Amino acid sequence: MTNRTVLAEALIAQTPWANATRAPLAGDASNRRYERLTDPDTGRTAVLMDAPPDKGEDVRPFVKIANHLREVGLSAPEIYAEDTEYGFLLLEDLGDDLFARVLDRQPDLERTLYEAATDVLIELHQAPVPSLDSYGPALMTELAALAFTKYADGITGTPDADAKERFESRFEDVLQRETQGAKVLIQRDYHAENLIWLPEREGVRRVGLLDFQCAMLGHPAYDLVSLLQDVRRVVPVGIEMTMVNRYIEGRGIDDHDFRTAYAVLGAQRNLRILGVFARLATDYGKPRYVDLIPVTWDHLMRDLEHPALAAVAGLLRDALPPPTPENLKKLRAS
Repeated sequence: MTNRTVLAEALIAQTPWANATRAPLAGDASNRRYERLTDPDTGRTAVLMDAPPDKGEDVRPFVKIANHLREVGLSAPEIYAEDTEYGFLLLEDLGDDLFARVLDRQPDLERTLYEAATDVLIELHQAPVPSLDSYGPALMTELAALAFTKYADGITGTPDADAKERFESRFEDVLQRETQGAKVLIQRDYHAENLIWLPEREGVRRVGLLDFQCAMLGHPAYDLVSLLQDVRRVVPVGIEMTMVNRYIEGRGIDDHDFRTAYAVLGAQRNLRILGVFARLATDYGKPRYVDLIPVTWDHLMRDLEHPALAAVAGLLRDALPPPTPENLKKLRAS
């Protein structure tokens, strides 16, 4: 029996789930593990999050953001028990109906689900913000540059320091210019595989929220881009544009400024994802993420058509190798 097994059992023993059966749940790209606990008498369930601190995990941000989201009337999991020192949380079980799974079964619900998810952002972005770090131009540029250091270099094997430096200088200027204004809580991973459909609830509470522990303060367009330029599930352009309109109208904000920021942040996010997926393949032995790179690339190329990105569009098209089958094979092999 491992130390973490003993620690987990010590936490569970202090709760109503002391006699529960335990079964593993699918994980994510992090070092976190999840189990579903089922009470044999009542059938009630809970979820155990196991987030080892010695592997860089920290459950305290999850606790802070979950509490905030529930306080503003949204459906983040209730926290039943916590051991922040050793990285365990016992959470409300929101079920298995991820948006992506529901839409596989019932594609006719697509507009309903995306309207609900967009309305969550409208509601959240009008609420007071907690104290969090800022996701500002310097950090966003640093993370976007992973497209050079992990994606491009992983394919070519030859770093292009000059192109990377020119990109960073120009792109930070674009972000400074186009993403100013009041900041909101951004969850940073707001998409169909992190949202759970809860039709028995009402209004914005029909959307269960997960994987928000990396939340920061940022531009309101960021999570909408995450939702609508989803690299795991292609959102029809008609739905994307309808939801952008819905958000702008729901917030009563400037149309041109928001759409510009949406394109710029879409480019930033997709550049970062290119680098992250390449890194997961080359550094962590997870080549399955390479399969998602072509969709990410398509989103990026569409974002780069916006005039606000003219200063970096040509540079990126020249410096970043396209995700041809041969180039993707190199990432998988490395």
